[in-house]
Amino acid sequence: MTYALPPLNALRAFEAAARHLSFKLAAHELHVTPAAVGQQVKALEGRLGVRLFERLHKQLILTAAGQAYLPGISAGFRHIAEATSRLKPAGAVLLQLGVHGGFDLRHLALAEFRGAHADIGLRVLQPAGLHELVEGKVDLLIARGLGHHPGYRCDRIDEGSGLGDWLIAPEGTADCPEVVSFREWLRAVASRTSLAGRPRLIGVIGR
Repeated sequence: MTYALPPLNALRAFEAAARHLSFKLAAHELHVTPAAVGQQVKALEGRLGVRLFERLHKQLILTAAGQAYLPGISAGFRHIAEATSRLKPAGAVLLQLGVHGGFDLRHLALAEFRGAHADIGLRVLQPAGLHELVEGKVDLLIARGLGHHPGYRCDRIDEGSGLGDWLIAPEGTADCPEVVSFREWLRAVASRTSLAGRPRLIGVIGR
């Protein structure tokens, strides 16, 4: 059987925007820009030949067609997520960490992290930058910069002010258990290196 389906990214944009009634909040969840969400929804409306939202000043409202469409789309994504979850080993969660090219991974003691968190499958992409984070290729990022990125939680991981290294995660997923575990690991590494009398690797994070 061949299914007549709109593009998956357009459906994801519609479903997230409909739940939040906000392109901005949907963009945070999907790790894209609000403009990208709006374009995806507009393309979906053009494909379907119906308006799914009323776009008022600073307000997004589902049309009757959008209200009718949303439950089936949400259920479809829920079924896909449940089917995917059943394929994974029990308790296994994949965390994809991006790291800028100039960062020394030895500072993170990743082998120890993996040993202490058998339930988290950690993968590292280096080099990686904000583009990979925005595109969803990584779940969180160690980036070099000033740490000012609206829609993202930014924790400094070195001493000083100004340009530095930051752990960056989308606000929508910054409190996911696997992300919290990695953030706490950085905190533990900072404490351990400080107590040992060596230069601190991590400064602001967790304060």
